[in-house]
Amino acid sequence: QNTSADNIPVLAQRLVEAMHEPFDVGAHQLVIGVSIGIASTSDVADLETDTLIKNADLALYRAKEDGRGTYRFFEAAMDARLQARRRMELDLQTSLEQEQFTLLYQPLVDTGRGRVSGFEALLRWHHPERGTVSPVEFIPVAEETGLIKAIGAWVLRQACADAAAWPEGVKVAVNLSPVQFNARNLVEVVSHALALSGLAPNRLELEITESVLLQDTGDVLETLHRLHALGVRIAMDDFGTGYSSLSYLQRFPFDKIKIDQAFIHQLTEKTDSVAIVRAVIGLGRSLGIAILAEGVETKEQLAILQTEGCWDVQGFLFSQP
Repeated sequence: QNTSADNIPVLAQRLVEAMHEPFDVGAHQLVIGVSIGIASTSDVADLETDTLIKNADLALYRAKEDGRGTYRFFEAAMDARLQARRRMELDLQTSLEQEQFTLLYQPLVDTGRGRVSGFEALLRWHHPERGTVSPVEFIPVAEETGLIKAIGAWVLRQACADAAAWPEGVKVAVNLSPVQFNARNLVEVVSHALALSGLAPNRLELEITESVLLQDTGDVLETLHRLHALGVRIAMDDFGTGYSSLSYLQRFPFDKIKIDQAFIHQLTEKTDSVAIVRAVIGLGRSLGIAILAEGVETKEQLAILQTEGCWDVQGFLFSQP
C-alpha cells in the first residue's frame, strides 16, 4: 500500500508491537519479536532493486545491533561501516599467520595471603596499519565469522606455554567464547595445549560466561564435565548479570565465581550492590565455591570486599594488564 514518509515510523512501530503480542499454537503460547530495516527509493540514485534491498538489509542489521525489537532507517554511513567490517574480517584471517596477536596478563591477587595466585590472559591485536585494535571491536567479528575458534586455540596454547615457565602454584585463566563450544573439539584443543606446554591441568582455569550455558545446555554441560575430567578448573565469569546463573550452579560444579565488575564499581555508592555481593559471597561459601571480585579500582572497594569476606580480587588497583 502507499505510505507517506511521515507514516513509515508509525507503521513500523505498529508492526513491531503487533508481532510481539503472544499467540497460541495448539497448547503452547509463543512470543516472537521482529526487527525492521527501512530503505527508501530517495536513497538510491539509480533506483535498482538490488541496491534498495541491500540498503534495507543494512538498516535491519543496525536494528538488530541496537537491541532488536525496533526499526531503523538506512543511512549512508551504514554502508561505510559494512565495508570497514569486511576489511576487518579479511585482516583477521591473516592475523594469526602474521603473528599480530599478543597476550597480556592481569594478576589475580589473594589479598588474604598477600600474594599473586594467578594471571588472566587478555588478548590484544596489534595491526601493522590500524595499530592496536580493541577487543571490543574485533572479538565480535571473530565470533561471527568463526575465526575465534583458531584464535582461541592459539590463546590456549600460548597461555599454557607462558604459564609453564611461572612458579608452581601460579595459575593462568583463559576466557572461552561461546563459539568455541560449537567446534565440538574444544576438549581436544585444551588437552593439546596442556600436552604441548607440560602445564599441570590444575593450573589452567577456563572462564565462561552465562551465554555459553544458554546454547545447547546438554552438549555444553557434557563438554564442561569432560574439561573438568582433564583436571582443569572452571570459573563462571560476570556472575550476576544473567537470568539463570543460580540454576547453573546446581547443574555444574563450578570451581570459582567471578563477581561482575558492574557490582564492584557501585559498592561505595549503592547499598543494594553491597547486598548482592554479600549474597554471592555467602552463596559461594555455602557451596564450597571460590569467589573472586573483578574490576577492583579503589581501596574503598577493596575494604568493603574484605569486610564481607572476599579476599581474591583483580583490577586496576593492583595492576593493569
